[in-house]
Amino acid sequence: MWKGGNRGVWEASNKEYKRGESEGGFYLEVAPRKLSASHQEERDRAAGEKRKEEEMIEIEGSFGRIEALNSELASLEKELSALRKSGAIDSFGLYLYGIILRDRGRENLAITVLVESVNSFPWNWNAWLELQSLCTTTETLNKLNLKHHWMKDFFLASAYQELKAHDEALKRYESLQAVFRRSNNIQAQIATALYGLRELDEAEVVFEEILRNDPLKGQHEKAVLYFRRALKLNRKYLSAWTLMGHEYVEMKNTPAAIDAYRRAVDINPRDYRAWYGLGQTYEMMSMPFYALYYFKKASFLQPNDARLWVAMAQCYQSAPLQMLEDAIKCYMKAVNCNEREGIALHELAKLHCNLGHSEKAAYFYKKDLEMMDAEERQGPNMIEALLFLTKYLKAEKRFEEAEVYCTRLLDYSGPEKETAMSLLRGLRIAQSGPPSSSGLEQFITP
Repeated sequence: MWKGGNRGVWEASNKEYKRGESEGGFYLEVAPRKLSASHQEERDRAAGEKRKEEEMIEIEGSFGRIEALNSELASLEKELSALRKSGAIDSFGLYLYGIILRDRGRENLAITVLVESVNSFPWNWNAWLELQSLCTTTETLNKLNLKHHWMKDFFLASAYQELKAHDEALKRYESLQAVFRRSNNIQAQIATALYGLRELDEAEVVFEEILRNDPLKGQHEKAVLYFRRALKLNRKYLSAWTLMGHEYVEMKNTPAAIDAYRRAVDINPRDYRAWYGLGQTYEMMSMPFYALYYFKKASFLQPNDARLWVAMAQCYQSAPLQMLEDAIKCYMKAVNCNEREGIALHELAKLHCNLGHSEKAAYFYKKDLEMMDAEERQGPNMIEALLFLTKYLKAEKRFEEAEVYCTRLLDYSGPEKETAMSLLRGLRIAQSGPPSSSGLEQFITP
């Protein structure tokens, strides 16, 4: 809410802006022939959008975010409809008409009009993106009557990616890469498709190549500055809001990060990355109930992403919740999604151990150990797994198996080695067993 002097400053500056806007409108009206119809309509729509933004500033305040309406849309729709019927509208006018129809909830006609726009002038990528936002199913996408053009290939690849049809998206991006060989954008989309298909090793290789070719500078403040500039031009630029949220997280500015992510999910509730970002931000703020809600939203949209299941499990494990059975279920989901970090297997082993499920704990420690061996990883998790398996197998009287794991601990220095030597002595005594009664008889005198 505007308070005190700030309110007066805003009113004065707003009045001056409107005066300039009106004068600009006067000069445009003086020479209407120099301005195409689509430009005039866009000017009116932009003025309406500006007023809508001002109304949102007025009503947002303590009432939360309330959607204001662009009061110019009804009259603009009527004018553009008449121009379209008479054939006196160009591709940009059709693009504008499509946006207005979308904003007024007439999505089917908006699709038709946007198809006409991109068929007339295929190089307007914004028109393709508006069309993509309306294609919420592959059935809708496949019914589009689009002319053949290389921009159509970019559109279909992007649309299939958005609809999680990663196989189809990958084919189209690989075809485009054969023409645009040095495009980092196409490479990034190929890596994203591979990630969506759970081809994680291949995706990692491609992402690493992109970073070598175009390394990040880590200048978070500058990144926010340029994202803000982009959003001044297009308030519905989804990626800018999401990425700006990431930058604010890096800067530890959690309120700003939350606001950016919320704006992203307002624009596209199907984008799991913004939901995941909200979950991570609330997790940083030690608010697991909120974090869990947003992680659930993200996992519904991206059920094959192991990171989301691990994040949910960690929320269930946190001190306020301590819902360990639910945590186990989430970690199992992560394992089934081919979780690569080994977090899920290790946590499953620890949870079952703490709950007294020794057999299940041994199973997951063994699986975790196999993964670490395959990846040639060392560290405290390996020591923990070797110790548990040694003790568990000794208790089960499977001495030879226990000795195999115990012997591996001798490779470590420090207290682990001392513990291993003690366990090994105990194993060998247990294997040899107590002296038999027949062996003792020779020491007994009659």
